Amino acid sequence: MSEYQTRAIQKADKEWVAGVMKKHWGSTLMVSRGRVCCADELPGFIAVRNAERIGVVTYQIVGEQCEIVTLNSLVEGIGVASALINCVRQAAVKAGCTRLWLITTNDNLAALRFYQKRGFFLVAVHVNALDESRRLKPEIPEFGIDGIPLRDEIELEMGL
Repeated sequence: MSEYQTRAIQKADKEWVAGVMKKHWGSTLMVSRGRVCCADELPGFIAVRNAERIGVVTYQIVGEQCEIVTLNSLVEGIGVASALINCVRQAAVKAGCTRLWLITTNDNLAALRFYQKRGFFLVAVHVNALDESRRLKPEIPEFGIDGIPLRDEIELEMGL
């Protein structure tokens, strides 16, 4: 059965969220645009199927902008990531945001395809931004998916 529900992250989820981040991102610290945050302390949403957590998204709102900080779908092909993005979009609209945005890296071609298919637009390429990010988060590897050198941050956005 692929039916699942989404809900806000709860206190009882925090340890699980931190574990997902450490496994998939190397740490709970996230860096985007030269800023560091503890993503496991951010608000977010979880997808749950049969009492099993199968996805998580975290975000932060600053002024009229909402940044998706992390997104992890642990079960592919059933719409988990899309549903979690929709949860964030609704929260951002409710908070009065006019922009939903995120950063991915130059090696993550699947993410670029995924986000564009869901209405995000490429708005900037921050060339060699990962040099600075590595100073803030040394765990960021030199090479990413398919051995592509990790160099650039790619910014995508969706108007709200």
